[in-house]
Amino acid sequence: MSKLNSSHKMGNPVYPIMFAIGVCHLFNDTLQAVIPAMFPVLELELGLTFTQLGLISFMLNIVASVLQPVVGFISDKKPMPYALPLGMMSSFVGMAGLAFAPQYWMILVSVIFLGLGSAVFHPEGSRVSFMAAGSKRGLSQSIYQVGGNSGQALAPLISAFILVPLGQKGAALFLVVAAVGIFLLSKISAWYKKQLELEKLSKRKRTLLSSLPALTKKQVGVALTLLMVLIFARSFYVTNMTNFYIFHLMENYGMTIKEGQLIIFIFLALGAVGTFFGGPMADRMGRRNVIILSMAVPIPLSLLLPYVPVWAIILLLIAIGFFIMLSFSVTVVYAQELVPSKIGTMAGLTVGLAFGMGAIGAVVIGILMDYVGVYTTMIVVSTLPIIGLVGLGLPKDRKITISN
Repeated sequence: MSKLNSSHKMGNPVYPIMFAIGVCHLFNDTLQAVIPAMFPVLELELGLTFTQLGLISFMLNIVASVLQPVVGFISDKKPMPYALPLGMMSSFVGMAGLAFAPQYWMILVSVIFLGLGSAVFHPEGSRVSFMAAGSKRGLSQSIYQVGGNSGQALAPLISAFILVPLGQKGAALFLVVAAVGIFLLSKISAWYKKQLELEKLSKRKRTLLSSLPALTKKQVGVALTLLMVLIFARSFYVTNMTNFYIFHLMENYGMTIKEGQLIIFIFLALGAVGTFFGGPMADRMGRRNVIILSMAVPIPLSLLLPYVPVWAIILLLIAIGFFIMLSFSVTVVYAQELVPSKIGTMAGLTVGLAFGMGAIGAVVIGILMDYVGVYTTMIVVSTLPIIGLVGLGLPKDRKITISN
């Protein structure tokens, strides 16, 4: 961990920190992934309805959604390096409660602690990624976000290989993940604090160069609104695939939980790959272009998905997963460039909104499945990527060069 304490010149990427915060994002989102991974287990063991399962996801994500922009706003004014390990401690408490909660209401309380930990981690983690990025802003944000999406991609494997055989108490194994995360984030926080001290001594505040043209407040507001609508469509769709698509595979294709979760893993794993490539692609071909590509390609594929045979499902999910998540890190950087003086706030807003939309989506989808059935719900959800075409209205960006 000695590399984590090395100093750097502004403009030079600090790769050990970039990768370390990405690993911590992996840990954080792996803990979050335990919750949707538990859905088939909770349905069988506790007899929960789809609506109740949706409310569990809602409680987790709404806490993260509401608090992330707040944490980001506060940290823009007063950075909080040691909030990172404290947030992971909250997740540790939530995971312990989740593993041993005997009643539904206790599960809800436990996921609130997990949501709080996530709310603290994401804005501060994104700030660390920005501080370590130097001239590789797209790459750094991709490394950071691919860590999180890789953690989310583990949900089906966690379900198939840990929670199905071990039951609810299997979640206790992830207390080890939280403990390692607390240790690693303590080291990162020490580096973070040192960089703040160096900036204070040099009287130079790290700022963000924007690739966007000069925009009026109204234009920025319109662009942010379009970006939020796009994130809404993407988050609803991904929430459906992560939390509820397993029930479609079980009901309409006769799959076991394990078989269905492995197919969902393919979707999420390719999403992580797409997240990684999205940043570097945006650095080369423009952030707006990648955002539009990310939402346009999945449209015909998602519309076909509810009707195809099993072999075609896998092919379609590979393509949909890769492209729909191509813009995940890019939308964060794009929002930060729209308001370059509010790095933490924009990270909290965009990622927090993704959690919030996922929260609302989980409840809406759960209710739909209870009232109109699983298959009809899948058809309705398949139209969501069409909404992402609002990205065509975003301002065009240009390539910029950051010097040391």
